[in-house]
Amino acid sequence: MQRTTVLIAILLTLTTAVSAQDRNSEHARKTLEIYSRIIGVESSKNLGNVPEIANYLAGELRAAGFPAEDIEIIPVGDTAALVARYRGDNSSGDAPILLLGHMDVVEALPQDWERPPFELTQDDKYFYARGSIDNKFGVAHLTSTFVRLQKEGFVPNRDLIIVFSGDEESTMNSTRMLAYEREDLAAAEFALNSDAGGGDLSDAGDPLVYLLQAAEKTYVTWELTVRNPGGHSSRPRPDNAIYDLAQAITRIQELKFPVRWSDMTREFFEETGSQLGGELGAAMTRFAKNPEDKAASERLAIESSYVGTTRTTCVVTMLRGGHAENALPQSATATVNCRVFPGVPVAEVHQALQQAIGNEAIEFKEIYAPTESPISELREDVRAAVSAAVHKRYPDVRLIAYMESGGTDGMHFRKAGIPTWAVSGIFMNPDEMFAHGLNERVPIKAFYDALDHWTIIIKELAGD
Repeated sequence: MQRTTVLIAILLTLTTAVSAQDRNSEHARKTLEIYSRIIGVESSKNLGNVPEIANYLAGELRAAGFPAEDIEIIPVGDTAALVARYRGDNSSGDAPILLLGHMDVVEALPQDWERPPFELTQDDKYFYARGSIDNKFGVAHLTSTFVRLQKEGFVPNRDLIIVFSGDEESTMNSTRMLAYEREDLAAAEFALNSDAGGGDLSDAGDPLVYLLQAAEKTYVTWELTVRNPGGHSSRPRPDNAIYDLAQAITRIQELKFPVRWSDMTREFFEETGSQLGGELGAAMTRFAKNPEDKAASERLAIESSYVGTTRTTCVVTMLRGGHAENALPQSATATVNCRVFPGVPVAEVHQALQQAIGNEAIEFKEIYAPTESPISELREDVRAAVSAAVHKRYPDVRLIAYMESGGTDGMHFRKAGIPTWAVSGIFMNPDEMFAHGLNERVPIKAFYDALDHWTIIIKELAGD
């Protein structure tokens, strides 16, 4: 009852920037209903709540008329994956298309947020919640698009398969299962991912560029541990595990990896820079013309939205140390997460970290096996389909392929031999992208403007 009340309140107080017709259409109401419901489930790791989302989404699809045998909930440890097949008539003779998303989210500490992170709230401009962008936006829009098309009687000319993982933000065990162990999914011609890509807007709200994610950096995490005999806190010793680790962290902070580029990243900066203008846009344009322009690369290095496109990055994300307030620490550990530029060996990054730290006593433990994935060269039919969806909103915006500085499920599907492009329906200012951070939000206008995004893409690729 409480969730229903919240949903009704949201529907009644939506910003006037969205037309009444869009607000009140059946598709709009269903999309918001799904979005609100799944955001209300705290689906961060180790809580075991992802199956609740999977079961809810499966129920929505069954209620729309999808046969129960075409909807699968697959338990994977304490999480789950969801696979839902929209059967086509096979008139095209083409292999299926996979539609990717993930149901889990990064943890959020409610006491740090200005609003409750696991309840959809809004002001006059934004929806707020953990997962409002990453990736319950994509999950809600894809699911409601399947519901919409089924109710319209749409019959695709090939099978369409929703593939939602349950632990993309942590171990990716469900992703690996889906990508490497399912022969039916391996038969797909390609995959479209809702978890990245999308349009960039300027501070004034003008469209700059639409980005199709065609590559990802290699994701690797190490735990760095310092060990020490410890002792009584009243008898400090010159060597201290926490102090030694702090020195190592400072050196990681100071470490800058070499500037890297590809034809794709240069094209990205050339187009984005020309559209953005100003001092930052000029730096992008100079970098595109000459990636060895140090002033340009240093300017981009201070932009969180763009630094990852120019080089490998490593950052300390977690700390733990000591065992008692009145004892010297016997160990201290830092978690270091690196996003490695494609083509750079992980061993090279490991060596660079060790050399920068300069302390052979520090132990390195690799947490997950790194996943290196190829670039998916963009297909013309995919570009044309996404263009049709994007240009309905912004007729003149240019579409370009880009490399994701983060990581998504797409890396495993690419590695498994399935070309994958991320093509989110979101258009927003990249400086307002607070995914994984405090007060994650998405513009309300962006939510409603994306209502037709997947419908158009699907009909272009799998319609008559």
